[in-house]
Amino acid sequence: MRYFFTCLAALSLATTTMTSCTGSTSESDEQVRAIETPVTVDTVKRSDMVEYADLSATAAFLQKNIVKANTAGYIQAVNVHIGQYVTQGTVLFRVKTKEAQSIGNAINKLDPSFGFSGLSDIKATRSGYIAQIDHQLGDYVQDAEQLAVITDKSSFTFLLNVPYELHSYVKTGNSVRVMLPDGAIINGHIASELPTVDSLSQAQTYVIKTDVPADIPENLIARVQVIRKEKQDVVSVPKSAVLADDTQTDFWVMKMINDTIAVKVLINKGLETSGRIEILSGAVQPADVVLIGGNFGLPDTALVKVTNK
Repeated sequence: MRYFFTCLAALSLATTTMTSCTGSTSESDEQVRAIETPVTVDTVKRSDMVEYADLSATAAFLQKNIVKANTAGYIQAVNVHIGQYVTQGTVLFRVKTKEAQSIGNAINKLDPSFGFSGLSDIKATRSGYIAQIDHQLGDYVQDAEQLAVITDKSSFTFLLNVPYELHSYVKTGNSVRVMLPDGAIINGHIASELPTVDSLSQAQTYVIKTDVPADIPENLIARVQVIRKEKQDVVSVPKSAVLADDTQTDFWVMKMINDTIAVKVLINKGLETSGRIEILSGAVQPADVVLIGGNFGLPDTALVKVTNK
């Protein structure tokens, strides 16, 4: 009997111990799951990479035609307005001479067949846009006085300002893309360079001719990307995958080694674009999976939970 109670007590203790161990294991699993950091991932790829320098370019008309009075007198008609496109030969102004204004009517009364009017038409010598009008109806003007300015549409360009330290990347004949503030892109090429450098900015000006003349206002500032470096078939990762220390001397990525563990891998960077960074060295190969979100501040060998496929 005493042996029976001893065995019963031992069985009860074993059951209690098993229950305790089972509960401890469940709590441990919950703790492991609780410290998994949600992350997003992407793959390491091989691709061609191009590094650009962003520069500014200003829309300009290199040639402007000055419309001048061909005689002294009073403006009798103004047939144009600012912004209007005119063709060569269009009558822009009509001027009545001072003499005709004072004695023309008297002469015609004396001899109607004389037909003296003293009117002189002033025509556009080039096609383009009216950029400036200096006089209005009724104004008195001197001979050769400026009446208006016509921009020559065929001389439309973008003037690219290039810091001198980047001038070796810009060559006459190179193709470029001009990106306007509204998102439109115009193709063009470097037509020429001006042989001077701005004394303050130390920037040299290059002339960009666009493939198709566009109706773009003068002085509009656009953006031009100039190729600094380009490489083919390089190993790269998304820019958000690369982390750095406070001094920006050490760089690393967090690489998945299985479904739930990410490890810290030191790398050396190469080319950088707006979206990707070249990996020059490090234990990273194409098709490896790296963290691109939730990776900041993770320790080496971190437990993670991937939230994207």
